[in-house]
Amino acid sequence: MIEFQIRKNNLNSKRVTETVAAALHEGQIRVSIEKFALTANNITYAVAGEQMGYWRFFPAINDEQDEWGVMPVWGFAVVSESKLAEVQVGERLYGYFPPATELTLTPKRLSATRFMEGAPYRQDLAAAYNSYKRLDADPDYDPSTDNERMLLAPLFTTSFCLWDSLADKNWCGAKQVIIVSASSKTSIGLSYALADDSQAPTVIGVTSQRNLALVNKIGTYDQGVTYDDIETIDASIPSVIVDMSGNTEVLGRLHSHLGGNMLFCSNVGITHWNEVSESSDIIKERSEFFFAPAHIQKRVGDWGAAAYEEKVESFMASAAAKSREWMHIAGINGLAGVDDIYQRVCDGKVAADQGLVVNMPST
Repeated sequence: MIEFQIRKNNLNSKRVTETVAAALHEGQIRVSIEKFALTANNITYAVAGEQMGYWRFFPAINDEQDEWGVMPVWGFAVVSESKLAEVQVGERLYGYFPPATELTLTPKRLSATRFMEGAPYRQDLAAAYNSYKRLDADPDYDPSTDNERMLLAPLFTTSFCLWDSLADKNWCGAKQVIIVSASSKTSIGLSYALADDSQAPTVIGVTSQRNLALVNKIGTYDQGVTYDDIETIDASIPSVIVDMSGNTEVLGRLHSHLGGNMLFCSNVGITHWNEVSESSDIIKERSEFFFAPAHIQKRVGDWGAAAYEEKVESFMASAAAKSREWMHIAGINGLAGVDDIYQRVCDGKVAADQGLVVNMPST
């Protein structure tokens, strides 16, 4: 087994390490990871690894001093070994994996189309990350959409949940939604949902000068504004902020500019993770961290699992189709390729219209 790891206290430090995988126990399966997406969202998992428990999904190998963490990714795998009669060798899965050559799973609560990971150390972690789709029995599965599923499904699920949460709150009384880091894929997904909602407020996308052309090209933002020009946003309009950046300097300026008309700020991502600091200008009492798995759990309770999944799948199909107009897929060759490009992803230097797909060599 070969695995890509990040030093927990220094995300710029990385390594690829190898060990011999343990023999399977009864009830376990081993999967060979075929391919996975690499996005800024994975860096968010690493930044929040300790706080939100993301390091706990895949304990690092060769880590006697508890220094290294494994950044979760979304992708596809094939069952290479099974000691569980209900799961056959050769079956393909979609779900949450380590950036590694293989993973051992303990499937529980199996149905024809999915199972839950049953390893004891994952039982108190978010259920949304413990669910694996069994693709061979899914009549709607289309292999030609693998890239979009890996790259966009996790992000656009958050986009859908953000839109649904804001709509459920009647936009907190706001007349404009300001999305910070508007070129991120989660932001673009949210802008699709808002554009499709006739009751939604005006949408302003805040982005870098480099990505302003893309934000305007997508056509779902009513206005695109650069970070340098935040103060040109009309502060007389009651506003909700959805922040994907985690850039406290930018967020502080925006809160200060809007003042009393900053009705609510939803803190979602950390695309500018290396620019996180304290800011006295941030209105903390009207800010809240958004955790998509908690909203998913709420809606599954409200609507039922089947109805929730139908709504999300419908949104995903529409949003993914629109994304093909601007997103370009770039293939990365195995864990050596991840090692090469990781720093660029960390530093936000991958083009916003590029989707990175890591193709693992077949064994």
